[in-house]
Amino acid sequence: MHLSRLAAASASLPQVSSFALSRSNFISQISLLSFAAQRSNASNTECNASSTDKEATPPLSQMYDAQYPGTAVQRLKAVHERVKVIAADGTLNGPWEEAPSSSFNDWNHVDLTTMNDEIADNQNDGSVKGIAVGNRLGNGIRVASLPELGSGGSWSTCAMGCNQDPPNDVAHIQFRSRIAFKLVWVPNEQYDTFVLVDDDGKLLAKGKPSDGPDALP
Repeated sequence: MHLSRLAAASASLPQVSSFALSRSNFISQISLLSFAAQRSNASNTECNASSTDKEATPPLSQMYDAQYPGTAVQRLKAVHERVKVIAADGTLNGPWEEAPSSSFNDWNHVDLTTMNDEIADNQNDGSVKGIAVGNRLGNGIRVASLPELGSGGSWSTCAMGCNQDPPNDVAHIQFRSRIAFKLVWVPNEQYDTFVLVDDDGKLLAKGKPSDGPDALP
């Protein structure tokens, strides 16, 4: 992933009005709540059931990722729908308030991973270098994820190893899952702007916290 390319891609996005953004609010809306699409748009999204019983269950091809079978595909789609909402309403341009969490608050915990239920108890067996062996995350994932959003869970995982091809990070190796998004700080003069990109590096959203670089991690 080339940061310069991401920065260039994000430069053309329009600015939106400023709303309050706190780290706890950001995590609750994005990482821990799995970014459910607004209920008013539920009937228009792929991640929600159709109004007819016949189409209530999405086809298997829409729920399974052959390359990364640990991915909770429908939950990942719900994340992307929620990102569209907060990208448009100005949430990502508000003040960045401190919260007692490592999620999106350091250089490493910047991947939002949506994994299937049966994968949540997977532990690092040493394949992901630099990460503790036997890291037990399953209980935390279950507590932090809303069950009414469907099977699977969401967690902010470590990006260490994502610079390899294919990625050798916690999401792709330990959980065999794609990431719903990665938060990347744009390497401008003050590092005061971030972008959210999907597993393929596609730009999803951009934010510039209103309280400036001094308040940022």
